[in-house]
Amino acid sequence: MESRIVAEQGSAILVKSFLAFFAVIALAASIAANVACTSRSVAESTLSNRTITVAQSGNAEVVGTDSTALQKAADMLRSGDTLDISAGTYQMDTSLLIPSNVTVRGTAGKTILLKSRGVESALTEDGDYGESYLFVADSEKFHPGMGVEILDDTLKGDYDVTISKVVAVQGHMLQINPPTVRDYDLGQRHARIRNTYPILCTENAENVTFEDLTVDGNKAENAYLDGCRGGAIYMYNVRNVTVKNCVARNYNGDGISFQISDNVHILNSESYGHTGYGVHPGTGSANSEVERCHLHNNADIGLFLCWRVRHGRFRDNIIEDNGRYGISIGHKDTDNEFTNNTIARNGVSGVYFREETPLNAGHRNTFRSNKVLDNGGAKAGYGFYVATHVNDTVIVGNQISDTRGPNATQRYAVYKTKGAGSVQLESNTIEGNAAGN
Repeated sequence: MESRIVAEQGSAILVKSFLAFFAVIALAASIAANVACTSRSVAESTLSNRTITVAQSGNAEVVGTDSTALQKAADMLRSGDTLDISAGTYQMDTSLLIPSNVTVRGTAGKTILLKSRGVESALTEDGDYGESYLFVADSEKFHPGMGVEILDDTLKGDYDVTISKVVAVQGHMLQINPPTVRDYDLGQRHARIRNTYPILCTENAENVTFEDLTVDGNKAENAYLDGCRGGAIYMYNVRNVTVKNCVARNYNGDGISFQISDNVHILNSESYGHTGYGVHPGTGSANSEVERCHLHNNADIGLFLCWRVRHGRFRDNIIEDNGRYGISIGHKDTDNEFTNNTIARNGVSGVYFREETPLNAGHRNTFRSNKVLDNGGAKAGYGFYVATHVNDTVIVGNQISDTRGPNATQRYAVYKTKGAGSVQLESNTIEGNAAGN
């Protein structure tokens, strides 16, 4: 009996020892796992907060003076990183494409992305839909890595042009990627290729910031590309993108363009000297914000709301000295607010509502506390021009005046065309307009 008791006690001690041993092993494993997890978190945190530098000389991750160097650095970026581009002028032979979740930063006024000189060649056979190999007359004008546009006399704008890049040159054949998006006709419509493209871009991306950069389109040496597919700064199908303290200038087309996008913010920036528009939100872009910007001396329009621009906020901007309109509003551009802007000395109208069908007009737009001054020219001049079928426009608390006395060209403060819908006018200061107030 005593032997059995001793044996049982020994077994219990052995079991307890095994349990204690496994508890120690489990504790050690838990500590190791926590240490590994912490180390991995620290490593991931370190990786997600790198700054990749580009400089034209000296110490940097990438040293170079052109778009090849910039794209090499951009391709190194991971989520959370910053691309820091040092002062200097960088020749842009193609678009600089930026991925999601990064910041691209320059030195204000000193980091300049300059579009290279334009070249062009006729195709020597049709460029069909989905083609990656094009035969051209003057292949010596092109080189691998060059951005290009393919078009013809009919398919020459909006989403009908192909924006691509040269991959290889073999004799008179250019290999491009991505392939063409339309059929380009040589015999009847003069199909051609040229090195026209957006300069600083982000596409199919989110959470991107551009700051302290100057982008120069070199319009004197380049062909026109409209804002649906191009611009000095161009965004396509993006979310939560901010452009701040940037300058877009001298693009043969639009300065800052964003299409099919949501929650884009253009802040404290300048856009001028373009043949098209200063800022161009379009193609269903919602929740846009343009604030404290200077949009001036563009050949056509300062702020162009294209199609289906909705629920935007445009405030504290100076929009002046543009060729036709300060602000243009049209196809399904609804429910936007314009507050505390100065809209002055634009060629035809300070604010212009384009004519659309009743269902497609720019309804329910509100203007508060703006200064709409001295707009118009020898043939026509309006503070606000409200076209047929536009409804529920609110114009409250604005100054709508021509301050130039006998030289006034802003004939009407608010001009409603026949068939225009309701306009709420309240508490506006209206004076000096040539045809009366």
